[in-house]
Amino acid sequence: MDDRGRDARAEVQDFLTSRRARLSPEQAGLPAYGRFRRVPGLRREEVALLAGVSVDYYIRIERGDLTRASDTVLAAIAGALQLDEAETAHLFDLARGSGRVTRPGLAAPVRVAALRPSVLRMIDAIVDAPAIVRGGGFDYLGANRLGRALYAPLFAHERPNSLLFAFLDPAARTFYREWDQVVQDLVATLHAEAGRHPADPALASIVDELSDCSDEFRTLWAAHNVRFHRTGIKRLHHPVVGDLDLTYEGLDLSADPGVMMAVYTAEPGSGSADALRMLASWAATDEEERLRARDL
Repeated sequence: MDDRGRDARAEVQDFLTSRRARLSPEQAGLPAYGRFRRVPGLRREEVALLAGVSVDYYIRIERGDLTRASDTVLAAIAGALQLDEAETAHLFDLARGSGRVTRPGLAAPVRVAALRPSVLRMIDAIVDAPAIVRGGGFDYLGANRLGRALYAPLFAHERPNSLLFAFLDPAARTFYREWDQVVQDLVATLHAEAGRHPADPALASIVDELSDCSDEFRTLWAAHNVRFHRTGIKRLHHPVVGDLDLTYEGLDLSADPGVMMAVYTAEPGSGSADALRMLASWAATDEEERLRARDL
């Protein structure tokens, strides 16, 4: 077995073990016999019972052997462990990555290095809301003027990357008012992305880099949480306009796999809406000054 195969089996084992450990017998609708249990959460035999498979079969699966696990069995295990939508999708992605099936999607994805002109025109046409476009490797590929202004601390880097900024730039802890939650969400999204693309060297590289540089990242990565990054609230502290509470909506660009556009809006009449208008004015003035300096 090559290193990638061993890594895939270890990822399956760690993920299933962590999901089993968080679920108590009471939560699973099982009687909890005895005051002391040697393991946190459910035992393997309890998961097997809930999933309707033999204990030996479940043990093989938890050890990373998903090569013969059918979709029905995977769905039963997901139900037994009370996995949510993102976690269930991750389990199926891990099964594909383990060699259970062979399909072209297991190859490393082709990374989009530059946005198509039509995408650039689309985000530039959004003038009253910040819009940013992120690639599958968590690099920011572009933004409209208000998006660049909103994420000015991140775009100040030669490589604007949300993971590298969040963990390696001290300014991120001030910029993100809920830094702890932001990095949990980022790592959970990274785990889901790595499950979909286990052969992606770019994702492996960023995991290695952050594992070497950040204790917080290593701890969060070891938790094996996964999530979808579709919508939510970002609470930011911008260095120019102060605090903003913004709702974001993530939109996948289907013609560019792995590329997502996020658009941020504020509640009408709120202080955040006022701050966005101030930010738009500042961004326009800043751009004019830069253009004037360039022409001198």
